Order: sequence, then C-alpha cells, then structure tokens
Amino acid sequence: MAFVLALDAGGTKTLMAMANEQGAVTMLRSGPSLDPTSGADWPELFCQMVKPALDQQALQAAVMGMPFHDELKALSQEQDIVAAQALPCPVLVQNDVRVAFDGAFAGTGGVLVLAGTGSMAWASLNKTGDPHFRIGGWGDSFGDEGSAYWIGRESLALVGRGLDCRNETKTFAHRVLAEMSLRPDELIDWVYAQKNRRSAIAAIARITGRLAEAGDKDAQVILGRACDCLVEHANAAARLLGTADAPMRWSYAGGVFENACVLNGVRDRIGSEPHIPVLPPIGGALLRAAQLAGWRADDTFIEGLSMSLNKAFQSL
Repeated sequence: MAFVLALDAGGTKTLMAMANEQGAVTMLRSGPSLDPTSGADWPELFCQMVKPALDQQALQAAVMGMPFHDELKALSQEQDIVAAQALPCPVLVQNDVRVAFDGAFAGTGGVLVLAGTGSMAWASLNKTGDPHFRIGGWGDSFGDEGSAYWIGRESLALVGRGLDCRNETKTFAHRVLAEMSLRPDELIDWVYAQKNRRSAIAAIARITGRLAEAGDKDAQVILGRACDCLVEHANAAARLLGTADAPMRWSYAGGVFENACVLNGVRDRIGSEPHIPVLPPIGGALLRAAQLAGWRADDTFIEGLSMSLNKAFQSL
C-alpha cells in the first residue's frame, strides 16, 4: 500500500502524520518544536520525527510545513537539505503557514489568519498561476503581533507594571502569577531560566485567555488589541488580493483562535463569518503530499482525510 508523509512544525510542537490513497491516516504522532531559531539540535529532532516513515517501502511523497521557511534564507536552505537527505522520496518543504492555508481552504482561495506561537496571514485566490501573499511573520523580535508570544509578552509587561504600581493592574498581575504558581520575586528567574523562552512566554497566552473569559478587564484589553493586530493582517491581505471591497472570505488557524474572545473579536471586526477550516494544518500538508504523489486528491479523498484525522486526534 502506498503512503504519503506530512509534518506540521510550529513554534511549540510538531505533528507528523502518514496517510494512504484513500485518505486514511495510518499514523499521527506529536513531538517537540523544530524551530530552527531555538536550538541547533532541530535536524536530529527532525530525523527522529520522520524515522517511523523510513520503514514504509511504499512512501510516495512528503510535504514538510516548517517554521521560518522562506523567511530566513540560510535556515531555509538547511531545512531543504535536511529533509531531502532524511527521506527517500520526493520532498517539498513549505512554510508552516502555507500548509495551514492549504488545509483551511483545501484547494479554494481566501485569507488565512494564523495566530499560534507566531502570527501571519497567507492569502491567494488559489487558481492556477495566482500569486500567494504573506503578511506579517516578521518574528518575535519586531513582529508576530497578535500571536500567543505577543499576548504572553504583553501580559508579562502588564504584570510588571502592576507589581511596580505603575498602573492599576495589580489584580491582573497577581491572578497571572497565581496561575503560574510563582511569587512576584520569582518571575524574572522563571523567564530567563526557560530553555525555549519564546515557547514558554507563548504559553502564558492561555492564562490570559482564561482570565479574559472569566471577565478580567485587563486580560480582555490585551486580547482586544491582539484582535486589532490580526484584523490588520487580514485587511492588508484583502487589499493585496484586490478584494477589499467585497465581503472577506477568511479562515483561521493556530491555538490563539481556540479562545472565543479572539475568534469572535476577529469575526466582529472583519464583519463576516469565518470559513470553517476544511482540514487542520497537518491535513493541509497531507493533501499537498497526495497531490505531489500524483494521487486523485478529490473531494472524496479530502472528506475521508478529515474524518480520519478527527478520529486520530482523539487518540493522540
């Protein structure tokens, strides 16, 4: 039986999946982030993630969604080389946001807004020859507005100001610290002791999200600002597509959108309901891999892949 392989490597974790020609997922596993800016050991971690696929004699193609691909030239070249050397089949390495776009729209077009550890919008009408546009994705040093990292960083900044009595956010500060099981004097040590500081700070976004849903006004303000940033991405994408005067066809990906305050806030600001993602990002990578293998990746394949992925995620 023939198989394809897919990888969705974000800033916090990595998913690896395999599927057959019927769209049935035969393997789904999770592993650590392959963020090339967070450590030099990512090639070894990559090889460990894909090792189970090497036992499959009928591996037809692979699509790897990798962070920072096509953003940092030297790292992108290294990602291409590592993937090609590790796998005995045709391999396509793409930006992780591109495979999220492919999953969300499954062959059609629109604006994909991703807010995970980082943030970016990806847009295309997605017909043959149509250009693809990327908005944002400048990284945590001077971008990633509206991302989990951005929310976590803004939350920590507000905690610091509250503890110093520079503003009236001491209640928010103590709520965040309680969720983190930290005393005020432990916060700096905690931040600078993190091996993957970007991922650790991004995780604080979930705390801010829970506080916002519980009615904390300061948390709600932070998430509201995140929504503003993400909608700025989406509106820029629509202008690049030449569709700014029409109702936006948009979708979403990334853990930040699991928070209802963010999803509803972005929806209300855009003014149209989102296109529910057809497939998750790992499904987008599997779909592209099936196309790369020359399979008939039609609606029946996509429907089967969606159902099989949903089942596989339940046991992950």
